[in-house]
Amino acid sequence: MKILTVNAGSSSVRLEVFAIADGAPRSLGRATSAAGDPSEMFAPLAAQAGLGMEPPSAIAHRWVHGGPRVRAAALIGAQVEAALVEAAPLAPLHAPANLAWLAHCRTIMGPDVRQIVVPDTAYFANLPDVAANYALPRELSTRHNIRRYGFHGLAHQSMVAQWAARRGGDVDGAKVISLQLGAGCSIAASRGGAPIDTSMGFTPLEGLVMATRSGDVDAGLLLYLQREAGMEAAQIETLLNQNSGLLGLSGISGDMRVLLASDAPEAKSAIALYCYRAKKYIGAYLAALGGADAVLFGGGVGEHSPDIRTRIIEGMQWCGLKLDTAANLSPQKRGGRVSETDSQIEIAVISVDEARVMAQAAADLLTGA
Repeated sequence: MKILTVNAGSSSVRLEVFAIADGAPRSLGRATSAAGDPSEMFAPLAAQAGLGMEPPSAIAHRWVHGGPRVRAAALIGAQVEAALVEAAPLAPLHAPANLAWLAHCRTIMGPDVRQIVVPDTAYFANLPDVAANYALPRELSTRHNIRRYGFHGLAHQSMVAQWAARRGGDVDGAKVISLQLGAGCSIAASRGGAPIDTSMGFTPLEGLVMATRSGDVDAGLLLYLQREAGMEAAQIETLLNQNSGLLGLSGISGDMRVLLASDAPEAKSAIALYCYRAKKYIGAYLAALGGADAVLFGGGVGEHSPDIRTRIIEGMQWCGLKLDTAANLSPQKRGGRVSETDSQIEIAVISVDEARVMAQAAADLLTGA
């Protein structure tokens, strides 16, 4: 069985081909590009990923928001697709790309190649009520399916699974805090391999400061902008999703590499707020979990910026987090571990592998595992 995974994000697209042998996925090749038109990108990316002339058994699509009705991997038929379209307004940066890639893959591969959705929200489908619910009237939340869905589930699942594998696969009772830091940013708290809380909520806007997204803001502020600044809903949506975060704070860029290289006080201030928000969430999840066995860093910034890891962990020795400065500069030398040997909580850098999680979910669905 051969499965093609399509991961269309807000700023990039990644294709990877997997062979499924004995139920486990083995990568045959991958290709990455900046986001663009799938009709122009599919053929060269698929060839680069090693798809070949033989069509895959299935195509697995990472879907940012499964909404209230698609809460696990599923074959995309008329009903599932209608549910995904219905949820599209909840993820305006991602849904158009998801839908465009699905339409093109269906066109170019035909009806015999099965299309599978793997929702990024699936990992958080069973969050405890105290983490999933907003303090709104229950009838209103029920009628409009309002809850904290959580996002980046594939990334957090990948990090926790890889960390567990390094420990022999035993996650019983293990308490893990995982940070996915890229263009979008989120943090999750997991116990025994299952999440108990996460920073993103009803949409991918809530939580940490991101490249262009605001993260947490007072809901009253949005009402103020409507009332006093005369802003309409669409303007506020654009403001929060595309013109805020690191870009809005600095006025320079949403790219952390650009800001770290800048001497501008606005860049330094944006980075400080970004790291402070992450540090604050780590503290909150230490309280929610009652301590932790590990803090994991993944994503483009989380994996490749020693400076950001240092700034986030700095000053947290009080709770048992001790960063090894030398190891932090070259995480691969110690298998990703960047904490001091006497650190009570392990700190590790994990190379996130969303595609493998997607391929496994698709294979399990197709084989009934």
